[in-house]
Amino acid sequence: MKSKTLLSAVSCVALTSAAAAQDADLLVFDYSGFEDPAFHSGYVEQHGDAPTFAFFGDEDEAFQKIRSGFKADVAHICAGSVSKWTQSGIIEAWDIDKITAYGDLDSNLTGTDVAAAEAVYFIPTDFGSTAIAYNPEQVPADDVATLQVFKNPAYAGRLTLPDNVDDAYALAYLATGVDNWTDATDEQFEAASNWLREVHPNLRTYWTDPAELAQLLSSGEILISWAWNETYPAMVEEERPIAFQREATEGSSLWLCGYVNLADSPGVEDKAYDYMNAMLADASVVPLLDAGYGSANAVALSTQVSEDDLIASGLGTIDVPVLAQLPMSNAMRERQAETFELIKAGF
Repeated sequence: MKSKTLLSAVSCVALTSAAAAQDADLLVFDYSGFEDPAFHSGYVEQHGDAPTFAFFGDEDEAFQKIRSGFKADVAHICAGSVSKWTQSGIIEAWDIDKITAYGDLDSNLTGTDVAAAEAVYFIPTDFGSTAIAYNPEQVPADDVATLQVFKNPAYAGRLTLPDNVDDAYALAYLATGVDNWTDATDEQFEAASNWLREVHPNLRTYWTDPAELAQLLSSGEILISWAWNETYPAMVEEERPIAFQREATEGSSLWLCGYVNLADSPGVEDKAYDYMNAMLADASVVPLLDAGYGSANAVALSTQVSEDDLIASGLGTIDVPVLAQLPMSNAMRERQAETFELIKAGF
């Protein structure tokens, strides 16, 4: 889901607080919404209760909370944060032999940094796409055939980007010809940053959550946005004008989130694995997709969900470059975060 406002389709709960206690042997630190028992029904069937959940608003908040002594067993973060959490010493490696579906994970979501042979610190469970959402009644399809539409003066003041460093840089790298950010050079970073600086004056705002974005698009205040796929089916269902362009010439991006195994956890370790296996089980695929997320279990996804269903959710197969938002070095992520804040401030 990114210091991830990116997964916060329903992250209205920003304060860390424990949900009503259920299975006290497992505490999951997560974004609000992921406590839905349909996402981990196998765990409920096995243990009679869902885990206990505590919620955070974004991953920086979660990181600081844990560093300050908050204890939980597993935490839900997105790939861009993995290096930071690993280097901090607050997580420990997973035993992949205990992850039943590990061999069925989509290889595009694991990458070399996630699925390193020596130690695996992050198990991807859910993913989504980020692309151009636009109003087809007012924006010709030809205009969104390229990511350079965000620099088009004809739409000045009617554009928006997510207030999320990972999503913003995924767009900027793609727009400047880079579809793998894990080995981006200094020159490529500067080119992406300069592209964002050029786009900044054209923007009306930076959106912070999908509900806000849907309102901006529905009201006509915004015509074009860099958006998560969940906005698309939600607005289609509400019969509001929306189209989702994932095949711009330069491509689109794919974000992924999953769970880390917190060090010095207070609960029962075996139940952390039971929870992971439930999240990656066949039974979780459709509930996750209904909420706008693809399951990282590629085998289960392909057997339960049709290509038409994926297309309707903004997750269908495409034939353009795709930047997978895999883990990057902590130094690069901090550099991007600092630069993004300056860009938003007009520098």
